[in-house]
Amino acid sequence: QVQLVESGGGLVQAGGSLRLSCAASLASGHTFGNYVMGWFRQAPGKEREFVAAISRSGGRATDYADSVKGRFTISRDNAKNTVYLQMNSLKLEDAAVYYCAAVFSWALITVVDRYDYWGQGTQVTVSS
Repeated sequence: QVQLVESGGGLVQAGGSLRLSCAASLASGHTFGNYVMGWFRQAPGKEREFVAAISRSGGRATDYADSVKGRFTISRDNAKNTVYLQMNSLKLEDAAVYYCAAVFSWALITVVDRYDYWGQGTQVTVSS
């Protein structure tokens, strides 16, 4: 019902910025604005962890992992069926594969297992 494709990953120096994008394709009758969108990341040997989430519709509510608060910003453009993750002041520990995810929900969701749809991931590498 929902297909997600991430882009924008790459190699960046510590302290630099990247903007990730996630474009959604939805089956007929489904509306992007009805889905809570989240970003997660997974580093080698670690579990997938929550990064940021944005509420459905206008995206007035957001939530962030403590490790990225003040540095990352999630936003959405419902007209383009796209969610973004602006990452500033990147640190070595931010290096991971970043995944976009979607869930049909009225409440903001931060738990990995609650999301129904996932993209294939985009690699973010941070060099010193």
